[in-house]
Amino acid sequence: MIIGVPKEVKRQEYRVALTPEQVGALVQRRHTILFEHGAGLGSGFTDEDYAAAGAQLVADVFSQAELIVKVKEPQAQEVARLRADQVLFAYLHLAPDRMLVDGLLASGVTAIAFETVRDQSGRLPLLFPMSEIAGRVAAQAAAYCLERTRGGEGVLLAGATGVPPALVLVLGGGVVGTNAARLCAGLGARVIVLEAAKARRQQLQGEYGDTLQVLDAGRDTIKAHLSDCDVIIGAALVPGDTSPRLLSRQDLRTMRKGAVLVDVSIDQGGCFETSRATSHDEPTYIEEGIVHYCVANIPGAVPRTATAALSRTIFPYVSALAERGWRDALAADSGFAAGLSVTGGRLCCAAVARAQGRLLDGVVGALRD
Repeated sequence: MIIGVPKEVKRQEYRVALTPEQVGALVQRRHTILFEHGAGLGSGFTDEDYAAAGAQLVADVFSQAELIVKVKEPQAQEVARLRADQVLFAYLHLAPDRMLVDGLLASGVTAIAFETVRDQSGRLPLLFPMSEIAGRVAAQAAAYCLERTRGGEGVLLAGATGVPPALVLVLGGGVVGTNAARLCAGLGARVIVLEAAKARRQQLQGEYGDTLQVLDAGRDTIKAHLSDCDVIIGAALVPGDTSPRLLSRQDLRTMRKGAVLVDVSIDQGGCFETSRATSHDEPTYIEEGIVHYCVANIPGAVPRTATAALSRTIFPYVSALAERGWRDALAADSGFAAGLSVTGGRLCCAAVARAQGRLLDGVVGALRD
């Protein structure tokens, strides 16, 4: 199969989908790898590294590739180059982006989303590594944004001798929330995790004991801590769907001026009413006196680590697509099939259809046709 790896064009995105090691493994299996000049530089890999692994360095992968593997959702100029005979494998985050869905449907491309692929246990294996990194970077960002020079209230997460630490409220006890909470606690903050699922609350409390306080994520619980917290990290996730809105503009008016909101859910629309996507070069803004950090590709800040983690995780799926073709690969693995978002002008993801009020065509029919 002819596999194309383009250079990411999303603002401040430095990751690349495959490392030279994975490219070499695919070349050994007799696949052709078209690699766009400079695509790996942001992650510390040179064109020479990819050439040595057997990739063909080109200026345009879209015109020839059968399978396009990239990191972030295609931007407008990339959507315009997609074709009906191609497969796109990437993070898509379609639920809040009607224009992107329209573009993919019009192109006829088969698009498979990393973030909705499931494993045999129902987990999200291709979302896990970036969620882990995003949670940890979110904690670092929170500490940075609390500084007075960044618009924050001038509070140190760890406090000081005789001075209490900052209070961090983490909304969601999944992979993002747990990693954010652990790092914040490690930096000396007092951390409260709000999680809706009882079983997960019990699991977290058992694992972390007195390190974290874990409470039910009820509306009353959230409101009870708003006036006291210094940082809120939004880590709510509904796979494939838009993020639930957990804080309103009115809620922010009850918080301390200079407190910090970190919205890790912004890729799926954000979990705060006042959230809007930002970038690494302009990561924050202030609204209602609250510092908002809403970077839409948080792991892109640490591309060398993120690329290594992501490429290793997606490699078996890329291999399956290349060896078997998308229909057979998805038919053989129902968890992989859960990643199918659009194909042949049809929408196949129920969560996206629900979020946008569209008709669902379904996965089974798409695999059969």
